[in-house]
Amino acid sequence: MKKIAMIALAALFLAPLTSCRDQKKTEAEEMVEEMQDEGAEVKRKVDGDETKIKMETEDKKVKIKEEDGETKMKVKTDNDN
Repeated sequence: MKKIAMIALAALFLAPLTSCRDQKKTEAEEMVEEMQDEGAEVKRKVDGDETKIKMETEDKKVKIKEEDGETKMKVKTDNDN
């Protein structure tokens, strides 16, 4: 009986530690959020296992291509000085 109580008590303390994982965002996800915050127009195209995301603001253009678990990102900034 004492063992069961100890196991239950240990499970009670360990459950919150394992269920609250820190989920990190990928660089591409962070870029999408940043561009949406800046008011960018986001276009997403999915073709099989390939995903293309195009985002554009007045000063910045971003293209993200995800294929076979590989992500490529191009960022172009207009510097009109």
